[in-house]
Amino acid sequence: MSVQSTLEQKITEALHPMHLDVVNESHTHNVPAGSESHFKVTVVAQEFEGKMLVARHRILNELLANELAGAIHALSLHTMTPAEWEEKGGIVPTSPPCRGGSKARTS
Repeated sequence: MSVQSTLEQKITEALHPMHLDVVNESHTHNVPAGSESHFKVTVVAQEFEGKMLVARHRILNELLANELAGAIHALSLHTMTPAEWEEKGGIVPTSPPCRGGSKARTS
């Protein structure tokens, strides 16, 4: 199973999100083709109601501890309640471009 599929499955089973988007952004970084090491995850779940942002992130970090200890190098989290998702119009920030590790850059 791919890392992306594993993330999707674990989050879905644990949080039953109203909306889940797991995007493999590895191709925008200096990694081998086909890598699964950089992800942007958007989770909209009732489970986040009444929880501060850090508590929401802890839930996901604990849930994905094995992947974070191995395959995942970077994980961008966007965690919202259904009301917050609606308020934002279903839009999450665009990831900034990778600023490091470019093979094209010379010293």
